[in-house]
Amino acid sequence: MPTSWPFAGLSPPAAGVVRQAPPAAPAAAQLEHDEMRTLVLRAKTGDTEAFGVLYDRYVDLVYRYVFFRVGSHALAEDLTSDTFLRALRGIADFTWQGRDFGAWLVTIARNLVTDHFKSGRSRLEVCTAEILDTPLDGQHIPENAVVASMVNEHVLRAIKRLNPEQQECVVLRFLHGMSLAETAMIMGKQSGAIKALQFRAIKALARALPKDLG
Repeated sequence: MPTSWPFAGLSPPAAGVVRQAPPAAPAAAQLEHDEMRTLVLRAKTGDTEAFGVLYDRYVDLVYRYVFFRVGSHALAEDLTSDTFLRALRGIADFTWQGRDFGAWLVTIARNLVTDHFKSGRSRLEVCTAEILDTPLDGQHIPENAVVASMVNEHVLRAIKRLNPEQQECVVLRFLHGMSLAETAMIMGKQSGAIKALQFRAIKALARALPKDLG
């Protein structure tokens, strides 16, 4: 997670704190939806405290996405900070459409990652070396239940063998829990295209994984 907090006057989020709540009941989900909408609208008017809450809510999501793409903690921290700085500058133009604020942030992060690799010789891919060296205990326990069952050496190495679009689809849909619509928004595709891409990726993973993997 990024260690630097780029917004003066606000307190950074506590390190290692799991912020994503378990699936909520319909009433609670609606309440969270309304609260998020209020926060976004406040942030659009220049309320830095509201933007700080949004940062606290989404920084782990953005950081994990970037790290899976670049495989470097230092670079992931830099690009995550750049993502939120760019979001802060552009939030006045953001249009609330429901639960897509996180997808908007990941779209910014994706563009920054793409720009970074276009400017250098590094390959854009899901990196696994440092992920496999990170113990899955304590503060490293994944928030998403799907991640807990998927993040292991066999699966990560199988994901790395997918083509870049399939890699990103799997990472967004299953490791980060994005919806079809959010994944389509981030990848610049139609939902139907994401369904087809996901289907092909799952078939490829099934062929690549050991038959006795449990």
